Amino acid sequence: FFFSSRRRHTRFRNVTGVQTCTLPISQRIESLAAEIAAVAPDDLVIVGVLKGAFVFVADLVRALDRHGVAPEVEFLRLSSYGRSRTSAGTIRLLGEPPASVAGRTVLIVDDIADSGLSLSYARDFFLARGAARVLSCVLLDKPARRTVAFQPDFTGFVIDDVFVVGYGLDEAERYRHLPHLAVIE
Repeated sequence: FFFSSRRRHTRFRNVTGVQTCTLPISQRIESLAAEIAAVAPDDLVIVGVLKGAFVFVADLVRALDRHGVAPEVEFLRLSSYGRSRTSAGTIRLLGEPPASVAGRTVLIVDDIADSGLSLSYARDFFLARGAARVLSCVLLDKPARRTVAFQPDFTGFVIDDVFVVGYGLDEAERYRHLPHLAVIE
């Protein structure tokens, strides 16, 4: 996981160490789309985990279209962090669940796999609702933080135990708007 040198960024108030990511996100998303397209059935349902995955989902479904896949897109809002940097350890479903997925293949798309709790919860949630198969795709995988046995089926980048924001990821609802990834201390 490569970052430019540490610098203070004027748009990051109260953040002392900011590293801007130099990863080729768009190139990796194209590769992920090709990997997913190779196994995607015609009835694929993509379920983006809100809020963090919204940018990733948008870019991924457009890349899938370029690879001939036209999935149905749904969203699921889960909460385990609140306004903290660490998971509370309890997953809550916020709002209504997606439409019926019975008998279909579901691809859960999330911004990051760290503890694995949210993705494990979502997988079990859709299997209990009759999904034929549940796969997962994450932009970032942080295996050092895993607290449950969970391995994403598709991974953009594996990262160290650092706190990443931007490209949809946040710190207490801030920095989601950044068009790139950044590490904050």
